[in-house]
Amino acid sequence: MKRTANAEWRGDLKTGKGTVSTASGVLSNSQYSFQTRFEDGKGTNPEELLAAAHAGCFSMALSAQLGGAGLTPEKIETTCTISLERGADGFAITQSHLDLKAKVPGASQEAFDKAVEAAKAGCPVSKLYKTNITLHSSLES
Repeated sequence: MKRTANAEWRGDLKTGKGTVSTASGVLSNSQYSFQTRFEDGKGTNPEELLAAAHAGCFSMALSAQLGGAGLTPEKIETTCTISLERGADGFAITQSHLDLKAKVPGASQEAFDKAVEAAKAGCPVSKLYKTNITLHSSLES
């Protein structure tokens, strides 16, 4: 299975502008720029897209782990925060933090925690990231 997206950039770093599109069409010429990445401009940026990918992938992986334990989640809400920081070598993504709220009828805290850790380690996007991945989770009753 392969998925594709493309980006086009025009101009210099500070005043240039770019667009990103996905083969599915969900993103179609979505704008990004220096302002959307480092300031508060309107549009997306690579880190926001990485955060969406990690939140979505982790949520699906957790659903699979819970299903393997005979549990069906009513709701899984994951917020991912990607940290981009400037260091001696330039900018780097230093952390991906997952904040999870889930409602899983019949789940014990132990079964939930086990599924969460397995999903964190097994999520294909988690495996891709070469950074610190942190997680805070809560099981709603």
